Amino acid sequence: MSSPTAGALRATTASSGARQVLSDYLELTKPKVQSLLLLTTVATMEVAGSPAVSKIALTCVGGYLSAGGAGAVNHCLDRDIDARMSRTASRPIPAGRVTPRAALIYGFTLSAASFVLLSLTVNVLAASLALGGFVGYVGVYTMWLKRRTPQNIVIGGAAGAMPTLVGWAATRGSLAWTALYLFAIVFYWTPPHFWALSLLMKDEYAKVGVPMMPVVRGEQETRRQILLYTLLLYAISQLPFCAGDFGGLYLVASVVLGCTFIGGSVLLYRRADRRTALRLYLFSLVYLALLFGAMVADVKL
Repeated sequence: MSSPTAGALRATTASSGARQVLSDYLELTKPKVQSLLLLTTVATMEVAGSPAVSKIALTCVGGYLSAGGAGAVNHCLDRDIDARMSRTASRPIPAGRVTPRAALIYGFTLSAASFVLLSLTVNVLAASLALGGFVGYVGVYTMWLKRRTPQNIVIGGAAGAMPTLVGWAATRGSLAWTALYLFAIVFYWTPPHFWALSLLMKDEYAKVGVPMMPVVRGEQETRRQILLYTLLLYAISQLPFCAGDFGGLYLVASVVLGCTFIGGSVLLYRRADRRTALRLYLFSLVYLALLFGAMVADVKL
């Protein structure tokens, strides 16, 4: 007979193993990335109207399933790159804790569940747009652009901007110019945000042959492009105010945040150091959160 101590040890080991499996499959959905996607979804829904909490929750769950499924498929397709980069070598697939086939099945299952859930509980337009985001991230960005062109994040950024359209469609059942303005803001925000990060990871990308902007065109050109896109982002961010969608509160916030972003980009253009790139990357996260927060505050107040 086994001792009580041995039985407790087996139970503890099994519990630890189950937690690791749950942690790995959660990691496949890229929860850190999801936080910004959900923020823009909820903010857009509040701008579009006053949806019930239940509708917001269902839209967020559906959006998480779709984006999480895309993340899982991305983990599968990029496993060769991940295994050779120090930042990603410990991910579930390259570390051998999840098989590529399991991740692929998991990803497509989550996407299918998202479409069914959103179609039945929200509307077909929101479900279709979420599916479009999945196809864009997996098919356009991961499979087609990422390993072929330094413009990968520019074109592929449309997938990351899709939650704005999903949120608007979930609330209104249709799209409008305001939704497209919000989509454009996230679209033009993506390059300076991601290129600031890519400056910090240039050597890693070069090692695995991914043609990110700093690898192909150099750091100086990348900093120039960051400044250019930050200026474009500022201009785009003024469109909702000019169209009459938002008032003074949003205008002040967009000007202050936009000028701060531009100032950081100018500083990065003049200073070729990692600390400045890291600061701009971190500020870009704050920028998007505060800008969308200002949209909601402007509409509600």
